[in-house]
Amino acid sequence: MDERQLYISPLTKRYASKEMSYLFSDEKKFKTWRKLWVVLAEAEKELGLSITQEQIDELKANIDNLNYEVAEQKERETRHDVMSHVYAYGEQCPKAKPIIHLGATSCYVGDNTDVIIMKEALELIRKKLIACIKNLKEFALQYKGLPTLSYTHLQPAQLSTVGKRACLWLQDLVMDLEQIEYCIENLKLLGVKGTTGTQASFLKLFNGDHNKVKQLDEILCKKLGFDKKYFKVTGQTYPRKQDVFVLNVLSSIAQSAYKFSNDIRILQSFKEIEEPFEKNQIGSSAMPYKRNPMRSERISALARYVIVNSTNADITASTQWFERTLDDSANRRLVLAESFLAVDGILNLYINVTSNLVVNEKIILKRVREELPFMATENILMECVKKGGDRQELHERIRVHSMDASKNIKTYGGENDLLERIINDPVFNLDKDDLDDIMNENNYIGRSKEQVDEFICEVVEPIIKKYENIEKIEAEITV
Repeated sequence: MDERQLYISPLTKRYASKEMSYLFSDEKKFKTWRKLWVVLAEAEKELGLSITQEQIDELKANIDNLNYEVAEQKERETRHDVMSHVYAYGEQCPKAKPIIHLGATSCYVGDNTDVIIMKEALELIRKKLIACIKNLKEFALQYKGLPTLSYTHLQPAQLSTVGKRACLWLQDLVMDLEQIEYCIENLKLLGVKGTTGTQASFLKLFNGDHNKVKQLDEILCKKLGFDKKYFKVTGQTYPRKQDVFVLNVLSSIAQSAYKFSNDIRILQSFKEIEEPFEKNQIGSSAMPYKRNPMRSERISALARYVIVNSTNADITASTQWFERTLDDSANRRLVLAESFLAVDGILNLYINVTSNLVVNEKIILKRVREELPFMATENILMECVKKGGDRQELHERIRVHSMDASKNIKTYGGENDLLERIINDPVFNLDKDDLDDIMNENNYIGRSKEQVDEFICEVVEPIIKKYENIEKIEAEITV
């Protein structure tokens, strides 16, 4: 059957990078299973079990030599994926066949593989987060002094700067980076715990030697790069709360990206800031003039999926019966992989958009000047009082003029003529030069520029220095 006649996940076909897709591939999983069987055999040999170096060498030689057909045929017979791969590995390693998976249960390979892959996936996500942080840092510095309308309730409130707003997006990512670093540092392997977590099978193998069973956990986890990072007590699986922590981090990143993408979508509607738009890109099938924010909309769409998906881990962790139940398995196959793939796709888009944002400075300034007269009324009032005016009378006159100017805009579609009304009112005793000084946009941005410089210097630059040797990430956007 042609693959176009089958459902293929858009996450792998359209959104996620090949690197992330590979981490959740069958090949990566089954090679990691084999690596775990090798490490288990090595650790058991070191602790005195009758396992030869020749057997271990045979296992190592076939880690990458996956005989899928044998495993798939055996799984059709046994309906057990792990034992099918034990059988297939054993066919290639006849000398080592008797000691493959010795003392272990399926979760030894399943759960430890999940953790190993999640750690690698989190490290890839971290690289892409840092790429976004670098892009936004440069953007914030470039536009730190460009006045723009800031909003509360999506209503113009005061002036800020474009760079200061970018620092709000940046700060969300910095918080996400802190959480992902904590998550990577604290991920724990299941280790080797046996059928219900009691390690009874291993205690039997080592003739009741509790110390050797404890050492087995320590040696094995160290070989896998998780020195002393394994759960001391478990049921058959590692606690599913660990999945909750991982998916919460992914959800947090999705939330930050969602916020950014929504802001860009609104700004693009205002024609102030636009996402990249290629020369031959089509915005609408019916309206050729349109420049839709389709990448930002895609970020929003994928982010919503990740945020909702994280609830699966909460429910799974809540409903594990005693030492183990299998209703987590099918769910986790979907949820873990797809959440990582979706976040990878989100960050690919985030990197792409922040690399090429278009800032329409004249539009931004025009919109500032349309609203600034209302925002400047307090400064106008103070200037007039300094010239000897009566504050109460001036306040009332400004209120009346403001209402009339607002009516002119909203009812008659006119321009904001508040300043003209004030100049023509002798009570204010102001001329055009006086108002020009008051109406300088830079008088209304507060410490926006300084806040950008301080935030970049004190918070962002140390992060970039910490990861200065990280390879450059190029966003992989297919459509």
